Amino acid sequence: MLFDARALGGLVDGSITVAFRRWTAPRVRPGTRMRTPAGVIEVTAVEEAGTVTDADARAAGYASAADLPDRGTGRLYRIGLRLAGPDPRVALREQADLTDEDRTRIGDALSRMDRVAETPWTVAYLRLIAGNEAVRAVELAARVGLARDVFKRRVRRLKELGLTESPETGYRLSARGRAFLGG
Repeated sequence: MLFDARALGGLVDGSITVAFRRWTAPRVRPGTRMRTPAGVIEVTAVEEAGTVTDADARAAGYASAADLPDRGTGRLYRIGLRLAGPDPRVALREQADLTDEDRTRIGDALSRMDRVAETPWTVAYLRLIAGNEAVRAVELAARVGLARDVFKRRVRRLKELGLTESPETGYRLSARGRAFLGG
């Protein structure tokens, strides 16, 4: 599920507790957790909506049921949501004081990623990002001869290790990523 800035703000301040989506079948289930720029959002309930009341619409951040957008096809689902906490990658990427054990663990993870690819890519991507902060993904992908979506999937794997972060445009190394490359 994607959330716009308005919805993320409402999830953070608690004014938004539900979302409505049209799907042919539910795409999330209770307990699903999604990392967003605002933190981790947890799905608390998923049910077919039937009629949407004005109170339901207000819980989704709209003034009335008439203001609720009717996008998509399929059945309308009401998804209960709550802010479950901060994105753990945020704290991880600030951990720049790496121990030898940290370096080994990161290096092992990168080696595993490299082994399943045709050619090693992880350290090369970290260096590419280090030298090209805030450059759009499509441009970086072209430099390494990949489709943008494949490139972005790979960079997300580096982000999982706390090595990169995503500013408004492109990528940059996190403090942890800089420490790993520099050491």
